[in-house]
Amino acid sequence: MIQSKHPAVLLLNDGTFLHGFQFGAKGTSMGEICFNTGMTGYQEVFTDPSYSGQVLIMNNVHIGNYGTKISDVESDNVKIKGLICKNLEEIYSRAQADDNLLAYLTKNNIVAIEGVDTRALVTHVRTKGAMNCIISSEIFDIDELKKQLETCPDMNGQELASSVSTKEVYELGDSSSKHRVAVLDFGIKKNILNCLVERGVHVKVFPAKTNLAELKTFNPSGYFISNGPGDPAAMPYAVATIKDILKEEKPVFGICLGHQLLALANNIPTYKMHHGHRGLNHPVKNVITGKSEITTQNHGFGIEPEAVRKNNNIIITHINLNDDSIEGIKLKDKPAFSVQYHPEATPGPHDSRYLFDEFVALMN
Repeated sequence: MIQSKHPAVLLLNDGTFLHGFQFGAKGTSMGEICFNTGMTGYQEVFTDPSYSGQVLIMNNVHIGNYGTKISDVESDNVKIKGLICKNLEEIYSRAQADDNLLAYLTKNNIVAIEGVDTRALVTHVRTKGAMNCIISSEIFDIDELKKQLETCPDMNGQELASSVSTKEVYELGDSSSKHRVAVLDFGIKKNILNCLVERGVHVKVFPAKTNLAELKTFNPSGYFISNGPGDPAAMPYAVATIKDILKEEKPVFGICLGHQLLALANNIPTYKMHHGHRGLNHPVKNVITGKSEITTQNHGFGIEPEAVRKNNNIIITHINLNDDSIEGIKLKDKPAFSVQYHPEATPGPHDSRYLFDEFVALMN
């Protein structure tokens, strides 16, 4: 339900503008507009570093109805640039919640607008494609907002991973484990690390721009390439490091941005998708086993299908059943594989957790 009568406005790069009401921090914020179709998991989404630089539409009618909880996060703070919803709820029903969504967004200085017809807006984005937008609850002059929006950088060419990566090296898990994984953090989600630690892996997490020589000081038995935000083609430093890692002949596992970077390290270009994949119910087929998986996804870039099919050293392992985009690959000559979706997430089933088991098995 609309709690505030303070106005807010949303302006898209194509000139479309909508009026609504302020929720969260008062201010102005801009970024690339995107949408997530999930009905639940909003706090995990807000704190996913892969959403850095983006203004998010949550397509479910009510967001905030179960409040917020300190443990329901994927990073240390909210990463989205702004939030657009139909109904943002201040009153919640979950007894275990620590706070309501209004307080949570305000504390994290997130500008949000509610009272917007999000289904119509999502249809518009699906038709016109992803574009920059600006939300304001303090500036209502459309011409002034247009001037500010012109300063917002395009997601193409943006290197955002190093801005959300850890600044300090840290370790998790059993230090006596025989499985030691060096993690390149481009914006890693906490539950990815949990999934590795739960399997007895000792992980050491390194900043995005760490070179192979420093990674090797951990004496890893495998390497993990994380998810993260921004354009993978704007990360030549990461591609160079991954090429060096592959020469080590040790197991490598990449997720999301890590999947795209592994592709780039094998001369497969990436591309900007029309409006990306973000939600909890994307069907993916494992073409090796013939089984399908219900997956969580969050990406605005993909790897070029034709380049993959022409690469004699790449095996396609997973396909998106909605649009046939490539969701997984593995190398023929190296113990390396990756997926575009998020196997650590819990859209309901844990269909994709086997990928962590396969990674551990490769290190045996």
